[in-house]
Amino acid sequence: MKGLWQMLAGSRSGAVHWRRAPVTAILLAVYWATGILTHAVEGRSAVALRHHLMFSSAQPGGNWLALLQHLFWAGSFAGYVVGTVLLALVGYAVERRMGSLRYLVAVLVTQLVGAFSAVGFVLLIRGSMPDWSRVLAADARVGISVLVCGVAMAGTAGMQVLWRRRIRLGLLAFVLVTVFYGGSLGAVMRLGAVLAGLLIGVLLLGRAPRRFRLMISRREGRVLVAVVLMATAIGPVFAAMSPDAVGPLGVLRYLSTNILDVDPATLSYLCSHPADVNECAAAQLQQRAGLSAVFTAILPSILLVVLSDGLRRGRRFAWWGALVVQGGITALTVIYILGVVVPAWVPHTGLLEGLGDYDFTSYRQAKAVVMPLLVPAGVFIMLLATRRLFTVQAPPHTYLLLARKVVLSGAGISVVYLGAGWVLREGFSPVPGIAQLFASLPDRFLPVVYALDIGPDYVPQSVPAVILYEGVGIVFWTMTSIWLLSTFLRPGHAGHGGDRDRARGMLISGSGGHLSWMSTWDGNSYWFSPEGTGFVAYRVIAGVALTSADPVAPAAEMRSTVDGFIAHCGVNGWTPCFYSVTARVLEAASDYGWSHVKVAEETVLPLGSLVFAGKKFQDIRTALNKAEKAGIQAQWGSYMHQPLAVREQIHEISEEWVAEQEMPEMGFTLGGLAELADPEVRLLIALDRDGTLHGLTSWMPVYAQGEVTGWTLDFMRRRRDGFRPTMEFLIASAALGFQSQGYAFASLSGAPLASAVPVGEVSQGAPGRDVVLERLLEWLGDTLEPVYGFRSLLAFKAKFAPQYVPMYMLYPDSASLPAIGSAVTRAYLGEVSVGQSMGVLRKLMRRRERADSGA
Repeated sequence: MKGLWQMLAGSRSGAVHWRRAPVTAILLAVYWATGILTHAVEGRSAVALRHHLMFSSAQPGGNWLALLQHLFWAGSFAGYVVGTVLLALVGYAVERRMGSLRYLVAVLVTQLVGAFSAVGFVLLIRGSMPDWSRVLAADARVGISVLVCGVAMAGTAGMQVLWRRRIRLGLLAFVLVTVFYGGSLGAVMRLGAVLAGLLIGVLLLGRAPRRFRLMISRREGRVLVAVVLMATAIGPVFAAMSPDAVGPLGVLRYLSTNILDVDPATLSYLCSHPADVNECAAAQLQQRAGLSAVFTAILPSILLVVLSDGLRRGRRFAWWGALVVQGGITALTVIYILGVVVPAWVPHTGLLEGLGDYDFTSYRQAKAVVMPLLVPAGVFIMLLATRRLFTVQAPPHTYLLLARKVVLSGAGISVVYLGAGWVLREGFSPVPGIAQLFASLPDRFLPVVYALDIGPDYVPQSVPAVILYEGVGIVFWTMTSIWLLSTFLRPGHAGHGGDRDRARGMLISGSGGHLSWMSTWDGNSYWFSPEGTGFVAYRVIAGVALTSADPVAPAAEMRSTVDGFIAHCGVNGWTPCFYSVTARVLEAASDYGWSHVKVAEETVLPLGSLVFAGKKFQDIRTALNKAEKAGIQAQWGSYMHQPLAVREQIHEISEEWVAEQEMPEMGFTLGGLAELADPEVRLLIALDRDGTLHGLTSWMPVYAQGEVTGWTLDFMRRRRDGFRPTMEFLIASAALGFQSQGYAFASLSGAPLASAVPVGEVSQGAPGRDVVLERLLEWLGDTLEPVYGFRSLLAFKAKFAPQYVPMYMLYPDSASLPAIGSAVTRAYLGEVSVGQSMGVLRKLMRRRERADSGA
């Protein structure tokens, strides 16, 4: 950025930056030379010249030079300044990333495709949307925005997954809003250029397009929903504020921003006929529509934009708020549709103002109105379908305090309005009494469109009266929006707040297993022993109460804790299943005669005399030595205290990993980004001298009698094109660091469906062991290895020569296995789509074919 400002300022060091982006420099020079020579910078270019430079889809072959000429022309000095900043910002960054020759190709391709796509689009919609096609054919376009959007999209091909996805989504949202709500020729050209840039960028940078897979994490899923909601909220306002908006969704402005000019003669005529009482009330309301009316008219959009920030942060309250606001808009949409399709069902009121120019007896006209009005319903359905993404709750009493603030501020503003209105009553016409002032209070807070049938009893005349009259709604809703936004900025609080805090306190002060910290994760419910010294964390899925680790209880009370939880499940009609538990739980439940099966292998490094010496640790020593030579350091810290640049790289690496998977990000006993924010969790990152993050690991504490005795590995991510032995380096550094700090062990956690020893080489073990099921799980682990790589993970951990601790699933009987299998699958994967399942099946079939051909 510093280099960019040096370029624009023309400094000596800026000349160096210009040489690094010569095509951008030449484009800017031609841009300004054209503006100066044609006097366009002064805003007084000749009409004939202007017509010659502008591009029109009506005569694409009349002036072929206009396909490129128009991008160097703007209508005013302000237009040239804005165009210069956009081209310098985007052009410099993209040219540096792509190279000058590729950048020049991207400029030409996106500009030409944008122009020709506009021509093709006009021809395409000529039959289905003739009115829009006629407007586009009569329109003309100049400016550099088409080029900027096209090359910006092309440049995303060389970015990392996170920013590539975000910039592409932002650009597409912008151009789609301008096309479907504004509908200008320039908007259509920008859409064509962006789509061309999406393809040409991949080809120019030598990255073959891969099969599309929209595999995103929960965090990025929230961002996508927030962007869609924000775009559909801003679109109607954009259309309402654009006097020439002709896009097919432009009719949506009538849902909330239908503020029209009403001249006094029309108002007098409407209000002189008793039969037109509704039209009179609507006209009166429209006539007094000042700044407050405009603000409150777009209030639903303002609230949705604020709530979209909460959705981005995963807030459950934001989801409920968006659902309520969007539900209100959807209900209003239904009224419109009924008024259009079956006008006899809905009395003609101000709500339908603005639709009078449509001939609804014509299928084409009715379709032009009804189809766009289905968009709010689609957004409402999207919110319902994505409910599971928004689970973050605010700290206790947050919204109680918000409600108190809103009520008190509303009451205070109302008192001020009544008092000041009485003092300024001579400034209103007619002069209101206190009863009239009080009766009009609700009208001061409501959006105009929802009060179109309320005729005003008085209107302001003097300046102080206008300020008072207009200011009530603005002040109240501005304060409410700011307070609502501030609740999203506060750190989230877990569900089951009281129970979770109690369990967390018992775990810290007592003793748990190596994986017991998982019991503090989001999504768990808790059962506490009557003595108050033990608990079981579980989640109920399809009637199965599934635990994620050993019960937390003193050793002497483990049996009674297990008994109590089983009894609790019986009272509620659930099937208990102890998942990922150790042998001590099997012993505590031995009297029940239940079956058990090994489901994972935990790898533990005893500390105290750990030395990575000898041939078996050759890979570990190599990783440590290479990291030192490369200037890569292992740095401890917590996620929340990391600099913003590091946190963004963490998200980037995580999204890159998720995007490469065939299946969605797993949960349950596998932590994700959300679990990093826990202040008790320690983060170890691999950072080089340039501040590039190559990988990270997170470590959960293991408590015994109130003291941390060891740490358990949870989250592991590595940059795909970074330092290759990052994980070996980080885990070895963590183990040595823990050892120097006096901890007893470091657990590398478990590897599901993987075993250090084949089932056939192990004795029968404890009574109740289901060897047949173990063989089935061994086969399943082998089959799913290409998708999840659990056995590869176990083989990787074997480099550290750990001790192996088996982990079991304990269940009542074989009849419950189908339900348990479904519960475990849903706990790990959530709801898996048919497409994702088919993708996994195809990958497994390809592996089988390769194995057969190899044999």
